[in-house]
Amino acid sequence: MSSRKVKAKLGRPTVIAADVQAGMRLPAPLVEAIDRWADDNGVSRSEAMRRLIELGLQAKGKRKR
Repeated sequence: MSSRKVKAKLGRPTVIAADVQAGMRLPAPLVEAIDRWADDNGVSRSEAMRRLIELGLQAKGKRKR
């Protein structure tokens, strides 16, 4: 029987179960507003964006087009 070392996986571990990565360009003022919201709520920018998107999708009322 051979004894071989198992290497640890490289890179960051997955924090959330996400199926799709979506990249987008945002205007600087919007990113600054997201960062302020993240700071106010004690979360990272990524988590803030996830929560804000979820809140937007749940919002009731007139939609902008």
